[in-house]
Amino acid sequence: MPIKNDREYRFNGAFNAESENIVEGYASTFEPYVMFEDVDGEKYSERIDRHAFDEADMSDVVFLRDHTGRVLARTKNGTVQLEIDDHGLKTRTDLSRTGAAKEMYEDIKEGNYSQMSFSFIVSEDHYEKETKTRVIDRIKKLYDISAVAFPANPGTDIGLSARDYFNGVIEAEKAERLEAEKKERDRKRLQLRIKTGGFLNGD
Repeated sequence: MPIKNDREYRFNGAFNAESENIVEGYASTFEPYVMFEDVDGEKYSERIDRHAFDEADMSDVVFLRDHTGRVLARTKNGTVQLEIDDHGLKTRTDLSRTGAAKEMYEDIKEGNYSQMSFSFIVSEDHYEKETKTRVIDRIKKLYDISAVAFPANPGTDIGLSARDYFNGVIEAEKAERLEAEKKERDRKRLQLRIKTGGFLNGD
């Protein structure tokens, strides 16, 4: 799957082949999902806020195969329809207009492409330290929804900006943890010196 470094990519589960040449599913949901697990087993999650799409540019969202190649449908001609509900960003796509679109529908119907992914740019987010969760507050632009044979791997295929974000969070928390451990060691050394009279001996 081609990755553009200015965009983020997320996998959000399956979609369904409905009536002839129509597919439906959720490009995004508002439930939290795990993004990373570091070497110490700490899990870092992400959640898209219920209002993240309120001001997003969704004027020309295209439907692609694996985020690349021919445009199979798009919002501008009405073949891609987007709706925000309490669960997430629901999509309905008409794949009846071209031969390539019909082939995509057949692949989805046969289960060759049963997963959905989408690409976007974030304009505002924040980090909830207690739950180790990045919250995406505002999405600037939604580029495409794609049928994918394999879901994106969060560790490598989510886009450079998202990798940098989580790597930065992990490094900052690691540095904070090491600093706290150092302070605790220094405190224990000080207590030991006081207890053993180390200061009186010039320690």
